[in-house]
Amino acid sequence: MNRRKFIEYIGCGCCGFMLNSCSSVPITDRKQLRIIPESKLNAQAAQIYEKIKEKEKLVKDGKEIKEIREIGKKIENSISEYFYQSNLKDPTSNFQWEYILIDNKKMKNAWCMPGGKIAVYTGILDVTKNTNGLAAVMGHEVAHAVAKHSVERASRGVLINTTVQITDVLTGGKLSNVNRTTGMDTVGMISQLGLMNPFTRKQESEADYLGLIFSSLSGFDIRETIKLWERMKEANKGKEPPEFFSTHPSSANRIKQINEWISEVTIEYPPILT
Repeated sequence: MNRRKFIEYIGCGCCGFMLNSCSSVPITDRKQLRIIPESKLNAQAAQIYEKIKEKEKLVKDGKEIKEIREIGKKIENSISEYFYQSNLKDPTSNFQWEYILIDNKKMKNAWCMPGGKIAVYTGILDVTKNTNGLAAVMGHEVAHAVAKHSVERASRGVLINTTVQITDVLTGGKLSNVNRTTGMDTVGMISQLGLMNPFTRKQESEADYLGLIFSSLSGFDIRETIKLWERMKEANKGKEPPEFFSTHPSSANRIKQINEWISEVTIEYPPILT
């Protein structure tokens, strides 16, 4: 699928009468509404991330957290280098990247807050299996932040005058599942943002596409992405979708779509020197 077809598939989520508040998602060029200042959201996310670090049990040493940081650094550098070489504004220039590994085998989960604050749960490592699988998950989560999906969701909430406090915009609706599973009030800490809940399937598909690109630019084997989702599908056969899948496209549709993108991404976004 070329970029034009991708844009047609994703569509435009921006209201015509708010054109002055519309921006475009990097690479896909999808129009989106942004009326919430990104800087404000990033600052709030950073504060909440610190509280999460205090409350959760973290894995601070060992090969797993080291690998997460190494993968993250490659993705960081490759994104910045791509936009520099393309003579485009780097959407991560204001990010303060940080990575944590949360010790919770029950959670097959990962998320990235606005501003590059990333968490991986030990439970998802049983599914990622290897470096390329982990890079696929992290690339997807980073893509949400690069595409400013949280800003978009928050802006839509303001536009429709949402009055119900909704908690999960920063992680695409995943922390509420963490809260239910662990009993920890992680959600309570982010509910103060008063934003919108899970990422839409449109945003999830966009993050899949951008995640493939970022992983490819970083030198990872994006063919492993298919194997990752096949393992997810098998692991949850006959069960409710895990947290990481809660608002995502179905496994079958995701695998089919990613298969259609892999050749294009491999050719158009080869590993970039950083």
